[in-house]
This record gives sequence, C-alpha cells and structure tokens, in this order.
Amino acid sequence: MGNTVRFGISLDEKLLANFDQLIEQKSYMNRSEAIRDLIRASLVEEQLGSEEQEAVGTVTLIYNHHVRDLSDKLTEHQHSHHDHIISALHVHLDAHNCLEVLIIRGAVKDIKQIAHELIGVKGVKHGKLVLTTTAENL
Repeated sequence: MGNTVRFGISLDEKLLANFDQLIEQKSYMNRSEAIRDLIRASLVEEQLGSEEQEAVGTVTLIYNHHVRDLSDKLTEHQHSHHDHIISALHVHLDAHNCLEVLIIRGAVKDIKQIAHELIGVKGVKHGKLVLTTTAENL
C-alpha cells in the first residue's frame, strides 16, 4: 500500500447530508472509508468491462432437487468446467429446494458463459451471477 494522500472535495450540502446518512446506514467509520469503497467499486466495474479480464464470479442457483435429472445435469455442467469452477457449496433449504453457490475463476467471458449455461438449465428456479475482481490491480 502506498502513501496516504489527503485531498478536498466540494459537495452540495444536501448531497453531503445524504452521503452521511448512507455512511451511517452502512456502518462506515468515516467518510474516507466510504469514498475509498466507492472508488474501488468504480475501478472494479471498469475492469470487468473487458471480456478478457481475469475475474472471479459467484453463481447462485435455487432449484427443486426433485425435478427429474436436474441435479445430474448441473453436476455434469460443473464437471465439464472443472478447470474454472474452483469451489461449490450445496445447501438443503427444505425438503424440496436446494441452494448451490459456485465460485468460478477465469476470463469474464468464460465466467458469463458458464453462468448462463447453469442458470439456463431447465428446472433452475432462480440464478444470479455476481462478478468481482481478483484484486490484483486494486
């Protein structure tokens, strides 16, 4: 980590009041921490705009495990991408529904493709991909 640099920001009073309210809601210790997080979030979003950028993604799936062959199809997809899927968590939510969270590492385009394949399997009730950076450039 480099040297800390102080700088000033001019803001409208109402915008600052809204920002301070957000800081309190999110339990930041101070404005600096909140601003650092906003900057990092913008940098990550910019990095993930490149389809070739190395990234990490979590794919969350909700499905009924009683749907015929669904578990097998999801497992088959995961095995066919074993080089990108680095971890999986399987939770039984109730007698019928499961939650599965997969961690995928690779190029943004590859992560998206794998996520779309998994979410698109017939019988998956809900799926969501969340992308983030490997933090090498933050």
